[in-house]
Amino acid sequence: MNSKLKTISNLFDGKEIRSIWDSEKEEYYFSVVDVIDALTDSKIPKRYWSDLKRKLESEGSQLYENIVQLKMKSLKDGKFYSTDVLETKGIFRLIESIPSPKAEPFKMWLANLGDERIDEMFDPEFAVNRAVEYYRKKGYNDEWIKARLNGIVDRFKLTDVWKEGEITKPLEYALLTNEIYKGWSNMTASEYKKLKGLRKESLRDNMTDIEVALTNIGEIATRDIAREEHPKGLKENLNVAKCGEGVAKGAKDLYEKETKRSAISKGNSLNYKYIDETKKIEEKVSDKNEL
Repeated sequence: MNSKLKTISNLFDGKEIRSIWDSEKEEYYFSVVDVIDALTDSKIPKRYWSDLKRKLESEGSQLYENIVQLKMKSLKDGKFYSTDVLETKGIFRLIESIPSPKAEPFKMWLANLGDERIDEMFDPEFAVNRAVEYYRKKGYNDEWIKARLNGIVDRFKLTDVWKEGEITKPLEYALLTNEIYKGWSNMTASEYKKLKGLRKESLRDNMTDIEVALTNIGEIATRDIAREEHPKGLKENLNVAKCGEGVAKGAKDLYEKETKRSAISKGNSLNYKYIDETKKIEEKVSDKNEL
C-alpha cells in the first residue's frame, strides 16, 4: 500500500462499513466483516467470515488470494487492528458467495460511493443498455450519451493502434494518456480529477463539452499520426503522443483566444461532495481555540 490511505466510515442500512481510500490506486478497500454484518443476520460476523474464508481457501478461490490486511479502527474500543479487507471488485465477488436479500441494494450502495462502472461479469449482455439508462438517470440528454459512447469506441481505436505499436502494459497506456492530457491541460488524469473533486468517478463523464472535444482531438490526432508513422515501443509512442497533444493545445489556445474564457473547468456532474475530514477536524479545533 502507500502513505496516501484515508480511512472512511460509510453507512449501509444503519450498519457502519469501515473503508479505506487509496488515492494513488483510486480504489476503496472495505472491511469484510463489516460487509458480512450488513448483509447477514449472523450474530457473530467474524465467525461467519472465518468459516467462509476456509471454504474459499479449500476451493482455491481467487477471491481468497485477493484478501489484504490493513489497520482499521475498531468500532468497539477505538484501537487499530489488522483487518481483512477487499477492494471493490472483490466485495462484489464476495456478495455472490453470501445469500442475502440485501445483495442488490448493497451493490447499488457501492456504486454510489464512486465505482461508476459495476463489474460487467454479473450481467455483461445488458452492459450497454445499463450504461444508457445510467446516463439518462444522471440527466444527460441522448445526444450527449451518443457522443459519449462514440468517444468510448474511438478510444478503443486508439488503444488498438497502441497495441500494434507494442504497447502492452497498463502503466504504458496510462503514461500515454497522461501525455495527451498534459499537452493541453497541464495536468495528468489524476491531477485533473483532483481539480474537479473526483475520486473513482469517470473524468470524461464530468467534463464540459469543450473539455471532451479537446480530449478527443488529442487522441484522434495521436491515433492518426501513429497510423502514418508506425511507432514501436513506449518511447516512440510517447513522441507521437506529444505531437497529438500539440494539436489539442493549438485548438485550446485558439478557443481561449476567441472566447476569452478558460477551456478548463473545476465543475463536475456529481450530486454529492467529498468531505476533507482532516480539514474538517482542523476547523473544529480552531473554533474551540477561539472560544
